[in-house]
Amino acid sequence: MQKPLVSFVIPCYRLAAFLPECIASILSQTFEDFEILIMDDCSPDNTEEVAKTFTDSRVIHVRNEQNLGALRNYNKGILLSRGKYVWLLSADDLLRQPYILQRFVETLENHPEVGFAFCPGISLKGGKEGEVIDYSTYGDIDTIVRGEEIIKHSLKVKGNAILAASVLVRRDCYEKISLYPIDVVWAGIPVDFIWGGDWYLWLLFSLNCHAAYFAEPMVCYREHELSMTNAITRERIDICWHSELAVITMISQAAKEKGALTVYRACLGALAEFYAKHCASKPYEWMGQTSWSTIDFEQVESTLERSSYTDQEKAWIRSRIMVALADLYYSKGDSVSARSYYLKGLKLKPFMLPVFFKLIVLSFGGPGRRLRGFLRSARNQLMRG
Repeated sequence: MQKPLVSFVIPCYRLAAFLPECIASILSQTFEDFEILIMDDCSPDNTEEVAKTFTDSRVIHVRNEQNLGALRNYNKGILLSRGKYVWLLSADDLLRQPYILQRFVETLENHPEVGFAFCPGISLKGGKEGEVIDYSTYGDIDTIVRGEEIIKHSLKVKGNAILAASVLVRRDCYEKISLYPIDVVWAGIPVDFIWGGDWYLWLLFSLNCHAAYFAEPMVCYREHELSMTNAITRERIDICWHSELAVITMISQAAKEKGALTVYRACLGALAEFYAKHCASKPYEWMGQTSWSTIDFEQVESTLERSSYTDQEKAWIRSRIMVALADLYYSKGDSVSARSYYLKGLKLKPFMLPVFFKLIVLSFGGPGRRLRGFLRSARNQLMRG
């Protein structure tokens, strides 16, 4: 049997109600050389019954004998698939435009240096389209993005900036670089990468290849009560911070091994920013609900001490955590706390001239705040220009 060019891997667990719309969005594609693997993870609903209603020979139902869990089910689907390109699309999401696959495949075929393609997504609530998902937008034009720029952009926005539902991946990336990581232990802590697995893979792939970005939002990402995101942010918020910090640490080590030192340094800065945000309580918002992740300095020290960073790097990270916390408090108008953390940062690492400048500006009160705002605005304009 001839191999299809594209494989859709559709993990499905308690999502039978959404499955027909997802499959229909794939079958309506103008590019037709594909297979669809419905990866039924021993779902307790009628997934099997719904899957058997599809008469198209390209649709294949695979039911696991026992529940594997999300990541193992993803990997099983990828390994069973036969396509040159693999699209892992959850059963509750869907393709929004019939030409998205055609556009993605043509670009990947013409650009061997590109490892994956992605685009922004539209939120889907109660069957109705909402707004473009902010973090999924990289820019206003279609472009080939250097892998290093993808990583730096993602670290700058402080989280995964690529919508998983929109990603078509070259099979070589999974075979030669990595599948979804299982049984990860970071800083002595078992990490469930159900939260950060996608982000980790996009960054790891970006260390080795470039990406194709399409500015048109051509997928829909469904928000509903049964989603894993909803369960994690409401019930297991610890998974979020463990995963995020593990991703940054693991990518920093991969960058160092590869000799990508600018990425490595960017990771160290991002690590300090993430620690600071969680120390100050980081919000996770989903479907109008907000959960807060808060860690203390004891947890920071515990994870840092068990990391593979050198003593010098750990000292640098600690000082930047204090400065990042000071910046956060300054942005909230808490000048007393800001001053305290700037001084703590300088105590850990003297001679940080930008911090001295911030302290001087802080002493001028309102005029100093306006000056700092003006300088920040000017810097941003220079960076955009």
